[in-house]
Amino acid sequence: MEIKEFYQKVAIVTGAGQGIGFEIAKQLATKGAQVVLNDIDSNLSMKAVTKISLEGGTCLGVAGDASNPDIIKKMVATAVDKFSKLDVVVANAGITLFGDFLTYPASSFFEVVKVNLAGTFFLAQAAANQMIQQGSGGSLLFTSSVTGHQAHKNLAAYGMTKAALEMLAKNLVLELSPYKINVNTVAPWSNSYRKNDG
Repeated sequence: MEIKEFYQKVAIVTGAGQGIGFEIAKQLATKGAQVVLNDIDSNLSMKAVTKISLEGGTCLGVAGDASNPDIIKKMVATAVDKFSKLDVVVANAGITLFGDFLTYPASSFFEVVKVNLAGTFFLAQAAANQMIQQGSGGSLLFTSSVTGHQAHKNLAAYGMTKAALEMLAKNLVLELSPYKINVNTVAPWSNSYRKNDG
């Protein structure tokens, strides 16, 4: 039997109903991981799980808001209950709400911060505690953005959260490396940001 790169690893991927998150979940599953896939849209989540399963991957869906503490607990519990452990977490869920800084509404600001920052922070916290309990280490990956490094018009709040995620990762390297938990970020580029350049 071919031993795949992520054979018998257990992973959670948030915001994985489509796009980058889906591709990450699919690649993990096809390389041997057992994946818990999350998306806020239950239909997208179900379709994504079906697609991955049809390609021979092992994948379960947990639909819901990835910044909701109850959903975070459910994702970790599902991984442990169904697959006995948790090895990898990809905190990919995030939202982009464009807007002029001078008129940006508080409702949009707090929603972006809740999903992009709080969701990642508390998922990492729950996952790290599980990994520490297991005693076998693990990996956390946060999806940042080019906007965390380069200013883009109408993306002040979003860019701020993405830059903050990178600092969170740096802090967690210090706090979690003694437990053999790796923490990294990735900052994808999208051509959609070009239209917002000033």
